[in-house]
Amino acid sequence: MIDPNVLVGLAPADDAAVVRLSDELALVFTTDFFTPVVDDPRAFGRIAAANALSDVYAMGGKPLVALNIVCFPTKTLGVALLGEILAGGNDIAREAGIAIVGGHSVEDAEPKYGLAVVGTVHPAKVWRKGGARPGDRLVLTKALGTGVLATALKRGRIAEDSAAMQGAVRSMATLNARAAALVGELGADVHAGTDVTGYGLAGHLGEMLRASEGVGARLSASALPVLDGALALAREGVLPGGTKSNRTHAGAGFEVADGVDEALAWMACDAQTSGGLLLALSPDDALRYERTCRAAGLAAAIVGEVVARDGAVVRLEP
Repeated sequence: MIDPNVLVGLAPADDAAVVRLSDELALVFTTDFFTPVVDDPRAFGRIAAANALSDVYAMGGKPLVALNIVCFPTKTLGVALLGEILAGGNDIAREAGIAIVGGHSVEDAEPKYGLAVVGTVHPAKVWRKGGARPGDRLVLTKALGTGVLATALKRGRIAEDSAAMQGAVRSMATLNARAAALVGELGADVHAGTDVTGYGLAGHLGEMLRASEGVGARLSASALPVLDGALALAREGVLPGGTKSNRTHAGAGFEVADGVDEALAWMACDAQTSGGLLLALSPDDALRYERTCRAAGLAAAIVGEVVARDGAVVRLEP
């Protein structure tokens, strides 16, 4: 028997699980961890923690408490380096207004770090991937390109202290808390929502469309917000394996119109770390939300619209 209080689980899967405790309160559960995307251990900790917390915000919730997840080669790298990673995670937890109350670690050959997070949400105000409607506008709250820039760093094409890479670090370490809170402050109605991470914008948008009914989407290439330096690197062929896989996996579900800059097509598929929220809103709500986010210093942009269509196809147009 399926527990009726499990509002969001695996059927269908979403960004996090949601379990109802009462008519007024539900818990959000999520976990995420990964290998370093930068060399600076404290920056890595900040990025990994922001990424893990993002799924709570993507469900319309607020984080409550977190646990560390650590895989680390203490015998070869020592505990001081691990301490810096954990300090970075704690920095972000404090920004989010929560405590990290424990965790678990294992000895591993390659460092990995992240969080298990519990949050809260009103049962009637859960954001889900499904529910996008024809005419909705799609708002993305962070710029794209972290995958390309992190790959350029690994290949020695850019330095970690370069302006381009530091811009990517700032973006990845920025919580989606403010972007989520502004929805409530505006009284906007989120028809569907997710956050953009490893599958890229096109991949996560495809998930939203498949979870909705009878819709596709048009994206505007010229409207895509992109981090400084990422387009030039993409044009030079600096592309992560995950970005290439995303485009291959999308197949016929991702159409690129004639006249679209190929580098922007790659940006739409770029594998993101700790990317922005992607929300389907009514046209009026989307305009108000975009303006308010930008006034708050967020790189938010209306990047496309939901259209009536058989088959969950994302079409990138100039």
